[in-house]
Amino acid sequence: MFWPMFAVAMGFLGLAVLGVLAVRVFVEAQRLGRQVAESTRRINRAAEDLERATASAARSVDAL
Repeated sequence: MFWPMFAVAMGFLGLAVLGVLAVRVFVEAQRLGRQVAESTRRINRAAEDLERATASAARSVDAL
């Protein structure tokens, strides 16, 4: 009777470990998603700044 109960307990323990790991993966995936979104915003802001600088440089060259 000991071995079947031990096997069931180990099964529950294995599921608990998998559940904890799944939660950790989910949290890290959310964190990565937030970092990607922030990087995208920063890249877009830098691209807009570059476009403004290019337009300004083009106007100053035209003025010559």
